[in-house]
Amino acid sequence: MTMKPKRLPLPKRFRAALTDEAYARLRDLNSQWGLGNNYLLVVLLERLADYADAAKLDDAFRDFIAEYGAPQTGMKSGEATGPE
Repeated sequence: MTMKPKRLPLPKRFRAALTDEAYARLRDLNSQWGLGNNYLLVVLLERLADYADAAKLDDAFRDFIAEYGAPQTGMKSGEATGPE
């Protein structure tokens, strides 16, 4: 008897905006694995420590913040950050 795969509940919802490059990478993963964007993000974020080098990840965030700035505390998604 074949067991039906479990369905992962996704109770948290939010709007996300992506760059064209980030969205293209997400679509490539979707094509490769056949998972929707929500499930891809769950795998990427929940298993981040399994595949990402902590020091390289820290560097990536520092580089990003140096280039684009970081949002102010309490800022709503979609509001402008950093210099124009």
